[in-house]
Amino acid sequence: MHDQNFKNLILDYPRESLRFFAAQEADQADRAKITPIRQEQLKQRLGDRYRALDKPLLLEWPDGERAALLFVVEEESETRKFSIYRLAHYCLDISELIGTHRVVPVVIFLNPGSRPDRLSLGGDHAVYLDFHYLPCALKGMSARDHFESDNIVVRLNLPNMRYTEADRLAVYAAAQAGLAQLEPDTNRQLKYADFIDYYADLSEQEIGTYRTTYLTKEGDVMGLAQILRQEGKEEGRLEGKEEGKLEGKLEGKQEGEAAFLIRLLELRFGTLDDMTRQRVKQADADILLVWGERILSAATLDAVFTDKVPQS
Repeated sequence: MHDQNFKNLILDYPRESLRFFAAQEADQADRAKITPIRQEQLKQRLGDRYRALDKPLLLEWPDGERAALLFVVEEESETRKFSIYRLAHYCLDISELIGTHRVVPVVIFLNPGSRPDRLSLGGDHAVYLDFHYLPCALKGMSARDHFESDNIVVRLNLPNMRYTEADRLAVYAAAQAGLAQLEPDTNRQLKYADFIDYYADLSEQEIGTYRTTYLTKEGDVMGLAQILRQEGKEEGRLEGKEEGKLEGKLEGKQEGEAAFLIRLLELRFGTLDDMTRQRVKQADADILLVWGERILSAATLDAVFTDKVPQS
């Protein structure tokens, strides 16, 4: 699960990822063309096992202003299982495959723990192989120091950094606010709200506190929207199940979505009058979807219900 989460993160935000996870080597990444390359390394024989890299990224600069640079990015959720030998194999294999010696190995450590930093092979008179990598130990970073970062990958990873129990909800709120502020695409907002929720892992009690204390910013509302959306789906499934018919299931699901939207509107704009509540309850699924998409950007309640397409 962690591997897929970070693979998606790095492929969706390659420049931001390199600026965060490999800052000292990625200072000129903004001008480079970034290409994800194949993970499976070529085999010596077809029956051999292959070695798969996590997320190799090739950076190429226009007009050859710099030689191409290959980043080999690994994520390790269990630090004790990290093998520097395996990583060295990966780097040597891909160096030969791509035909470059410009390779930067990067390892993202999700949890603390002891690990080797360097691999040196040699004899009495010389070292013949000296290998090390760029580590990014997330738990070694203070989340509070990154609350205002303009790098979306940094903000999404706030729950993976170090913080006190008293700061758990503040960390979650800062991550959700960063997602809303830095990512304009609705689909990606939904995708990475799940990333934040997964690593924040709030308890039911914390969710309740978050609702009443941190609903002050657009990003915080979006974080709660994920919680309420799931609750609305659950309510719809339960109501539909009780009726025992397909029609009942569809109606129950729609009622749950309407209830979810009413709750979110009241959190954003205050108590709704009876006419507005009835309007939401009687709306069809398509209209509910349109209103739900507008709620994060609308400045007023009327803007949610306007018949005009909102201007970006």
